Amino acid sequence: MAGLISVIVTTYNWPEALAACLNSLLSQQDDNFEIIVADDGSGPATQQLIAEFQGCSRIPIHHVHHEDKGFRAGTIRNKAAATSQGDYLLFMDGDCIALPSFIARHRHLAETGYFVPGNRVLVSEAYSTQVLEQKLPIHTASFLFFLGLWLRRRINRLLPLIPWPFHGWRYGRPQSWQKAMTCNLAVWKADFIRVNGFDEVFEGWGYEDSDLVIRLIHLGVKRKEGRFAVPVFHLWHKHNDRSNHDQNYQRLLDRLNQTSLIRAQTGVDQYIDRRQ
Repeated sequence: MAGLISVIVTTYNWPEALAACLNSLLSQQDDNFEIIVADDGSGPATQQLIAEFQGCSRIPIHHVHHEDKGFRAGTIRNKAAATSQGDYLLFMDGDCIALPSFIARHRHLAETGYFVPGNRVLVSEAYSTQVLEQKLPIHTASFLFFLGLWLRRRINRLLPLIPWPFHGWRYGRPQSWQKAMTCNLAVWKADFIRVNGFDEVFEGWGYEDSDLVIRLIHLGVKRKEGRFAVPVFHLWHKHNDRSNHDQNYQRLLDRLNQTSLIRAQTGVDQYIDRRQ
């Protein structure tokens, strides 16, 4: 079983959403975790918000920040992972909201030799605005409340919010990399380091998380489904700049069959070495 869990929350210049994310993490049933905000170059408003949370939180909150040079999510996640104290890494985005059972259920699913991708429930544009403007604590709501949201089309799915008690099917796709995203992904820190973390050659938006999962699979780490156990609510936002999509996707396709490719070309080791 995992000991201390390091929750790495990626953010960029959206303090309102980050506040909702952090509030949901501070409402967890399981408190044996730390929070590391991986800040991809946000301005003073985000830094001030994090400082305010640090001042009143019973859970350790750390802030890892670098200069804004465009979308560098893989790089800031590597830097955050290098500072982590836990033996299990749980990646999520700062525009996601977790249920109170999120950490506890991820801990229950943690198993040596496996990574665990969770899934997400998309929140509509109008309701996302309402949640943030009115600071609605939807993470504490009941299932009947979520049923009402679904019926009114404020969330796109309801089934992911229903935990399934059976676990055998969770091992059914051990080498599947599709739809494993770092808005909700858990991996042992030792495995993350063995593949050298995210590969920073993936510049701009797209597929750095898929590449990480593919290299984990090449290493021999298997997929264990987190669906119907650890969903997050993903707030609506405009798409990021996807000008590098085609280049990154082609790089990903080239790597799929390169089973000997395990370690990132430019990865987390450069930051771990600096800390030794």
